[in-house]
Amino acid sequence: MKRRNFLRNSLGLTAGALLSTKIAKGLSFLAQEEQPFYASLSGKFSRYSHRLPKTDQNYKRSKNYIEDDPIPEYSWASDEAYEAFQDMKYGVRIHWGLYSILEMGGESWPFLGNREPAFDFQKRQEYQELYKTWNPKGFDANEWMEFFKESGMKMFAFTTKHHEGFSMYDTKTRVKRRPNWTAPGGPKIEECDTTYSIMDTPFKRDVVKELCDAARKHDIKIDLYYSHSDWYDADFRPYGYHPLQIPASEEWCKAKADDEEFTEFERSKQRQKAFLTIVPNPTPEEEAAMIARHRAQLTELLSNYGKVDMVCLDIWLGPRVWPQLRQTLLELRKIQPNVMFRARGIGNYGDYYTPEGFVPGNKENSDSPWFVIYPLAGSFSYDPSSKKYKGAKWVVKNLIDSASKGGNFMVGIGPDGNGKFSPTAIKQLKEVGAWLKKNGDGIYATRARDGEHWKEGDNIRFTRSKDQKTIYVHCLDWPGDQLVLKTVQPKAGSKITCLGNQKAVDWNYNTSTKELTLQTSAKVRAGIPKKEQIAYSFAVQV
Repeated sequence: MKRRNFLRNSLGLTAGALLSTKIAKGLSFLAQEEQPFYASLSGKFSRYSHRLPKTDQNYKRSKNYIEDDPIPEYSWASDEAYEAFQDMKYGVRIHWGLYSILEMGGESWPFLGNREPAFDFQKRQEYQELYKTWNPKGFDANEWMEFFKESGMKMFAFTTKHHEGFSMYDTKTRVKRRPNWTAPGGPKIEECDTTYSIMDTPFKRDVVKELCDAARKHDIKIDLYYSHSDWYDADFRPYGYHPLQIPASEEWCKAKADDEEFTEFERSKQRQKAFLTIVPNPTPEEEAAMIARHRAQLTELLSNYGKVDMVCLDIWLGPRVWPQLRQTLLELRKIQPNVMFRARGIGNYGDYYTPEGFVPGNKENSDSPWFVIYPLAGSFSYDPSSKKYKGAKWVVKNLIDSASKGGNFMVGIGPDGNGKFSPTAIKQLKEVGAWLKKNGDGIYATRARDGEHWKEGDNIRFTRSKDQKTIYVHCLDWPGDQLVLKTVQPKAGSKITCLGNQKAVDWNYNTSTKELTLQTSAKVRAGIPKKEQIAYSFAVQV
């Protein structure tokens, strides 16, 4: 048995613990620290094991070719960055791009042909030309950030480039080969020389720079979304469900999750159906150009916009070029060591992961930080139908549920083609902000209680202060005249407060039954505005 595995097994550490081959010099920390510490292969110690949950679908799709133990040269973001990430708790995810002009759901995904409205080759070609006349004069970065601030958001995520390849910032990289979907005789690859970016439009403004500058003025943290895929750049074929597939696609993209029947290439065929297009394999020069442009764009994002708190990577590039992508991560870490990378496409090299479209049913089986991403309406991009927006109570409920389990919650919205958000989205999210203005102490910078004590029944959730001196009790609906709690013991003589109106709540603690009873008659709720009666939070000193 290798010495590292022997030490791991003998010490009884979790599967997430990475032990250095020089661990003997650091063993004293086990006795000194109340919280577990883990050692990376480079010998650096951390409070986090840096392990994605084995149930995470994106982890399952990449674990067959991405090593669980990152190479010794690699470092994650610092523990301080992880703490700051967990303090945020609430943010917004914005998808804005060419797809917003058409107000089509699903961001750029319909381009592949498997969503409505289906994109045939003619529509694909027309889509690729949309940028030539796009001039979203309604966009105002400061107006966006004022809206986010009023809505109680601590961070924003923005799509610098979605899968279709259009860059929303001033990239200096250039696309040299692209699909011509309406070429005589069928789709073909043609030579070109363009940035395919917002700077090529009549608008000619760096949207990402304006947003980052405005965010810092309002003390809002920055998360830049970037898709590994690029459906406009033919050099990126066949990675990430690229609309141009190749004879070697099955071999180059063979990874799949253990519980999935299909390989990634089979999944790509399912997505594209009748529009599946097979072109020649990339040459070694084209493959090298793809890696170079991918690396250069991420380098731009981490070099030209000041401090970036998170980079939200998406999709994957697959097993064939994983060594090159891993080298890209090493290079990016040199630029901003504390940036938090989303784990999509990079496995345990990532710093956090994102349950999408759901809040985990229980506390996650990993200490890796997580951020739920969930659209407010029917899509992460602009949705013109006011009926599809889920409401302020839905947001608050999911925010509370996520925080009680140790996670964060990010609500997804998108502006229209002119850069304006739906009035329905604005109204609902400002209502969330009004609730957070009164109840935010029970959300921001809180942590989950130990074990299974994050809830009681279906209606009650808990969070706690980081110093463990306060437990926050969150009622998803008003509890009635009395609220009986079985897992909370208040400090003797302390005051319990309803955060929504700062009223003191009468209480008593039964030492025999170990039950805390709060007197929550209607007069306790009085004074909370009707629009803020979407959840009820109490602060208990313990």
